[in-house]
Amino acid sequence: MSEKMSNAPVYYALAQARFNPVGAMAKYVEEVQDRLRRVGYTLFEPQQVTHLQIATAASQAPVEPQVAHTLSWLITKGDRTAGFILGASSITFHTTHYETRNEFIAELLRGLKAVHAVAELDHVNRLGLRYLDAVVPQANDRVADYLVGGLHGVEFGAIPRYAMNESVFATTSGPLLSSGTLVARVHWMNAPLGFPPDMVPNGLVLMPRFASNQVRDHAVIDIDHFVEGTMALDFSAIQQQLVSLQATIRQAFEATITEHARRVWA
Repeated sequence: MSEKMSNAPVYYALAQARFNPVGAMAKYVEEVQDRLRRVGYTLFEPQQVTHLQIATAASQAPVEPQVAHTLSWLITKGDRTAGFILGASSITFHTTHYETRNEFIAELLRGLKAVHAVAELDHVNRLGLRYLDAVVPQANDRVADYLVGGLHGVEFGAIPRYAMNESVFATTSGPLLSSGTLVARVHWMNAPLGFPPDMVPNGLVLMPRFASNQVRDHAVIDIDHFVEGTMALDFSAIQQQLVSLQATIRQAFEATITEHARRVWA
Protein backbone atom coordinates (compact mmCIF):
# COMPACT_ATOMS: atom_id res chain seq x y z
CA MET A 1 0.00 0.00 0.00
CA SER A 2 2.92 2.33 0.54
CA GLU A 3 4.84 4.27 -2.06
CA LYS A 4 6.51 1.75 -2.13
CA MET A 5 6.90 -1.09 0.39
CA SER A 6 9.59 -3.59 -0.59
CA ASN A 7 7.42 -6.48 0.64
CA ALA A 8 3.99 -4.92 0.06
CA PRO A 9 0.99 -7.09 1.04
CA VAL A 10 -1.25 -5.91 -1.84
CA TYR A 11 -2.16 -8.95 -3.92
CA TYR A 12 -5.13 -7.55 -5.86
CA ALA A 13 -6.43 -4.02 -6.46
CA LEU A 14 -8.99 -2.43 -8.71
CA ALA A 15 -10.11 1.04 -9.69
CA GLN A 16 -13.47 1.63 -11.33
CA ALA A 17 -15.30 4.44 -13.08
CA ARG A 18 -19.01 4.11 -13.87
CA PHE A 19 -20.45 6.34 -16.56
CA ASN A 20 -23.71 7.01 -18.37
CA PRO A 21 -24.88 3.74 -20.00
CA VAL A 22 -23.77 3.18 -23.60
CA GLY A 23 -26.21 0.73 -25.17
CA ALA A 24 -24.07 0.44 -28.29
CA MET A 25 -20.84 -0.40 -26.45
CA ALA A 26 -20.53 -3.64 -28.42
CA LYS A 27 -20.19 -1.46 -31.53
CA TYR A 28 -17.41 0.63 -29.97
CA VAL A 29 -15.45 -2.03 -28.11
CA GLU A 30 -13.16 -2.99 -31.00
CA GLU A 31 -11.89 0.58 -31.35
CA VAL A 32 -11.46 0.92 -27.57
CA GLN A 33 -9.56 -2.37 -27.53
CA ASP A 34 -7.32 -1.26 -30.38
CA ARG A 35 -6.36 1.92 -28.53
CA LEU A 36 -5.42 -0.09 -25.44
CA ARG A 37 -3.70 -2.80 -27.50
CA ARG A 38 -1.25 -0.20 -28.77
CA VAL A 39 -0.10 0.49 -25.19
CA GLY A 40 0.40 -3.15 -24.19
CA TYR A 41 -3.04 -4.59 -23.46
CA THR A 42 -2.90 -7.19 -26.20
CA LEU A 43 -5.32 -9.87 -24.98
CA PHE A 44 -9.02 -9.55 -25.71
CA GLU A 45 -11.67 -11.84 -24.23
CA PRO A 46 -15.42 -11.24 -24.31
CA GLN A 47 -17.21 -12.69 -21.29
CA GLN A 48 -20.89 -13.27 -20.63
CA VAL A 49 -22.24 -13.45 -17.10
CA THR A 50 -25.58 -15.18 -16.52
CA HIS A 51 -27.69 -14.10 -13.55
CA LEU A 52 -31.26 -14.21 -12.32
CA GLN A 53 -33.32 -11.05 -12.60
CA ILE A 54 -36.18 -10.75 -10.10
CA ALA A 55 -38.93 -8.39 -11.26
CA THR A 56 -41.55 -6.89 -8.95
CA ALA A 57 -45.21 -6.85 -9.86
CA ALA A 58 -47.88 -4.35 -8.85
CA SER A 59 -50.33 -7.21 -8.26
CA GLN A 60 -49.96 -9.99 -5.70
CA ALA A 61 -49.39 -12.59 -8.43
CA PRO A 62 -45.96 -14.25 -8.24
CA VAL A 63 -43.40 -13.14 -10.81
CA GLU A 64 -41.16 -15.73 -12.43
CA PRO A 65 -37.43 -14.96 -12.21
CA GLN A 66 -35.89 -14.23 -15.59
CA VAL A 67 -32.45 -15.32 -16.78
CA ALA A 68 -30.43 -12.30 -17.91
CA HIS A 69 -27.06 -12.11 -19.64
CA THR A 70 -24.54 -9.30 -19.16
CA LEU A 71 -21.75 -8.91 -21.69
CA SER A 72 -18.37 -7.40 -20.84
CA TRP A 73 -14.88 -7.51 -22.29
CA LEU A 74 -11.51 -8.30 -20.74
CA ILE A 75 -8.66 -6.26 -22.23
CA THR A 76 -5.51 -7.58 -20.60
CA LYS A 77 -1.71 -7.30 -20.76
CA GLY A 78 0.06 -10.19 -22.45
CA ASP A 79 1.66 -11.31 -19.17
CA ARG A 80 -1.74 -11.16 -17.40
CA THR A 81 -0.49 -8.91 -14.60
CA ALA A 82 -3.09 -6.18 -15.23
CA GLY A 83 -6.00 -5.31 -17.46
CA PHE A 84 -9.35 -3.66 -17.99
CA ILE A 85 -12.91 -4.92 -17.65
CA LEU A 86 -15.17 -2.91 -19.96
CA GLY A 87 -18.94 -2.97 -19.69
CA ALA A 88 -21.82 -0.92 -21.07
CA SER A 89 -21.67 1.50 -18.13
CA SER A 90 -18.26 1.05 -16.48
CA ILE A 91 -14.58 0.47 -16.94
CA THR A 92 -12.42 -1.20 -14.29
CA PHE A 93 -8.64 -1.35 -14.15
CA HIS A 94 -7.41 -4.28 -12.06
CA THR A 95 -3.98 -5.67 -11.24
CA THR A 96 -2.33 -8.46 -9.28
CA HIS A 97 1.05 -6.73 -9.54
CA TYR A 98 0.42 -3.40 -7.84
CA GLU A 99 3.23 -0.85 -8.00
CA THR A 100 2.28 2.60 -6.69
CA ARG A 101 -0.75 4.85 -6.52
CA ASN A 102 0.47 6.99 -9.41
CA GLU A 103 0.63 4.15 -11.95
CA PHE A 104 -2.59 2.60 -10.66
CA ILE A 105 -4.71 5.73 -11.03
CA ALA A 106 -3.07 6.69 -14.32
CA GLU A 107 -4.10 3.39 -15.91
CA LEU A 108 -7.76 3.78 -14.95
CA LEU A 109 -7.69 7.26 -16.49
CA ARG A 110 -6.05 5.82 -19.62
CA GLY A 111 -8.92 3.37 -20.01
CA LEU A 112 -11.61 5.96 -19.29
CA LYS A 113 -10.08 8.35 -21.83
CA ALA A 114 -10.03 5.58 -24.45
CA VAL A 115 -13.74 4.91 -23.93
CA HIS A 116 -14.60 8.61 -24.01
CA ALA A 117 -12.60 9.17 -27.21
CA VAL A 118 -14.67 6.51 -28.97
CA ALA A 119 -18.11 6.62 -27.30
CA GLU A 120 -18.27 10.32 -26.28
CA LEU A 121 -19.38 9.88 -22.69
CA ASP A 122 -21.47 12.50 -20.91
CA HIS A 123 -20.47 12.05 -17.28
CA VAL A 124 -19.14 9.73 -14.59
CA ASN A 125 -21.47 8.73 -11.75
CA ARG A 126 -19.25 6.58 -9.53
CA LEU A 127 -15.55 6.36 -8.76
CA GLY A 128 -14.10 3.71 -6.50
CA LEU A 129 -10.88 2.03 -5.41
CA ARG A 130 -10.57 -1.31 -3.64
CA TYR A 131 -7.52 -3.10 -2.25
CA LEU A 132 -6.91 -6.62 -0.95
CA ASP A 133 -3.88 -7.02 1.33
CA ALA A 134 -2.68 -10.47 2.42
CA VAL A 135 -1.63 -10.80 6.05
CA VAL A 136 0.45 -13.98 5.85
CA PRO A 137 2.59 -14.35 8.98
CA GLN A 138 6.30 -15.03 8.70
CA ALA A 139 7.79 -18.00 10.56
CA ASN A 140 7.18 -17.77 14.32
CA ASP A 141 4.66 -14.93 13.81
CA ARG A 142 0.90 -14.99 14.32
CA VAL A 143 -1.79 -13.14 12.40
CA ALA A 144 -2.51 -11.22 15.60
CA ASP A 145 0.99 -9.74 15.43
CA TYR A 146 0.00 -7.83 12.30
CA LEU A 147 -3.47 -6.50 13.24
CA VAL A 148 -4.38 -3.99 15.93
CA GLY A 149 -6.02 -5.33 19.05
CA GLY A 150 -9.60 -4.39 18.18
CA LEU A 151 -9.53 -6.85 15.26
CA HIS A 152 -8.46 -9.98 17.15
CA GLY A 153 -11.97 -11.34 17.61
CA VAL A 154 -13.32 -13.73 20.24
CA GLU A 155 -11.00 -16.27 21.88
CA PHE A 156 -12.26 -19.00 24.21
CA GLY A 157 -10.07 -22.04 23.58
CA ALA A 158 -11.78 -23.47 20.48
CA ILE A 159 -9.94 -23.66 17.15
CA PRO A 160 -11.02 -20.70 14.97
CA ARG A 161 -11.91 -21.32 11.33
CA TYR A 162 -13.15 -17.95 10.10
CA ALA A 163 -13.89 -14.48 11.45
CA MET A 164 -14.88 -11.25 9.74
CA ASN A 165 -14.84 -7.68 11.01
CA GLU A 166 -16.57 -4.94 9.00
CA SER A 167 -16.73 -1.19 9.53
CA VAL A 168 -18.43 1.40 7.30
CA PHE A 169 -17.46 5.08 7.39
CA ALA A 170 -18.75 8.32 5.89
CA THR A 171 -15.81 10.22 4.40
CA THR A 172 -15.38 13.84 3.34
CA SER A 173 -12.73 14.72 0.77
CA GLY A 174 -12.27 15.29 -2.94
CA PRO A 175 -12.77 18.13 -5.46
CA LEU A 176 -15.80 16.70 -7.29
CA LEU A 177 -17.80 14.97 -4.56
CA SER A 178 -16.83 15.51 -0.95
CA SER A 179 -19.10 12.84 0.54
CA GLY A 180 -17.96 9.24 0.17
CA THR A 181 -18.24 5.80 1.73
CA LEU A 182 -15.39 3.62 2.96
CA VAL A 183 -15.94 -0.04 3.82
CA ALA A 184 -13.12 -1.77 5.71
CA ARG A 185 -13.27 -5.53 6.24
CA VAL A 186 -10.81 -7.96 7.79
CA HIS A 187 -11.30 -11.64 6.93
CA TRP A 188 -9.38 -13.97 9.27
CA MET A 189 -9.26 -17.65 8.31
CA ASN A 190 -7.43 -20.96 8.13
CA ALA A 191 -7.55 -21.73 4.40
CA PRO A 192 -5.67 -21.07 1.16
CA LEU A 193 -5.36 -17.39 0.26
CA GLY A 194 -8.41 -16.49 -1.82
CA PHE A 195 -10.77 -13.70 -2.80
CA PRO A 196 -14.14 -12.34 -1.69
CA PRO A 197 -16.88 -13.79 -3.96
CA ASP A 198 -17.56 -10.40 -5.57
CA MET A 199 -13.91 -9.69 -6.39
CA VAL A 200 -12.25 -12.28 -8.61
CA PRO A 201 -9.25 -11.32 -10.81
CA ASN A 202 -10.63 -12.65 -14.11
CA GLY A 203 -7.85 -13.25 -16.61
CA LEU A 204 -4.97 -12.29 -14.28
CA VAL A 205 -2.22 -14.29 -12.55
CA LEU A 206 -1.05 -13.74 -9.00
CA MET A 207 2.47 -12.85 -7.93
CA PRO A 208 4.32 -16.11 -7.22
CA ARG A 209 4.57 -15.41 -3.48
CA PHE A 210 0.78 -15.19 -3.24
CA ALA A 211 -0.01 -18.11 -5.60
CA SER A 212 -0.31 -21.03 -3.19
CA ASN A 213 -3.02 -23.55 -2.36
CA GLN A 214 -1.51 -24.11 1.08
CA VAL A 215 -3.96 -24.08 3.98
CA ARG A 216 -2.63 -21.59 6.51
CA ASP A 217 -3.69 -19.06 9.12
CA HIS A 218 -3.90 -15.66 7.48
CA ALA A 219 -6.05 -12.56 7.14
CA VAL A 220 -7.17 -10.40 4.24
CA ILE A 221 -7.56 -6.65 4.68
CA ASP A 222 -10.26 -5.55 2.21
CA ILE A 223 -10.75 -1.77 1.90
CA ASP A 224 -13.25 -0.24 -0.55
CA HIS A 225 -13.70 3.54 -0.91
CA PHE A 226 -16.08 5.18 -3.37
CA VAL A 227 -18.11 8.28 -4.22
CA GLU A 228 -21.40 8.35 -6.12
CA GLY A 229 -23.01 11.26 -7.95
CA THR A 230 -22.87 13.03 -11.29
CA MET A 231 -19.33 14.17 -12.15
CA ALA A 232 -18.29 16.02 -15.29
CA LEU A 233 -15.58 14.49 -17.47
CA ASP A 234 -12.84 16.75 -16.17
CA PHE A 235 -9.96 14.27 -16.14
CA SER A 236 -7.73 16.41 -13.94
CA ALA A 237 -10.47 16.67 -11.31
CA ILE A 238 -11.24 12.95 -11.62
CA GLN A 239 -7.57 12.21 -10.98
CA GLN A 240 -7.62 14.41 -7.87
CA GLN A 241 -10.78 12.67 -6.68
CA LEU A 242 -9.12 9.26 -7.06
CA VAL A 243 -5.98 10.45 -5.25
CA SER A 244 -8.20 11.65 -2.41
CA LEU A 245 -9.97 8.28 -2.25
CA GLN A 246 -6.64 6.46 -2.10
CA ALA A 247 -5.27 8.74 0.62
CA THR A 248 -8.19 7.85 2.89
CA ILE A 249 -7.74 4.14 2.12
CA ARG A 250 -4.13 4.53 3.23
CA GLN A 251 -5.26 6.07 6.51
CA ALA A 252 -7.66 3.17 7.13
CA PHE A 253 -4.93 0.65 6.29
CA GLU A 254 -2.49 2.29 8.70
CA ALA A 255 -5.16 2.23 11.43
CA THR A 256 -5.59 -1.53 10.86
CA ILE A 257 -1.99 -2.76 11.13
CA THR A 258 0.67 -2.86 13.85
CA GLU A 259 4.23 -1.55 13.98
CA HIS A 260 5.41 -5.13 13.54
CA ALA A 261 3.50 -5.35 10.23
CA ARG A 262 5.08 -2.10 9.04
CA ARG A 263 8.57 -3.44 9.77
CA VAL A 264 7.90 -6.73 7.94
CA TRP A 265 6.43 -5.04 4.87
CA ALA A 266 8.66 -1.95 4.74
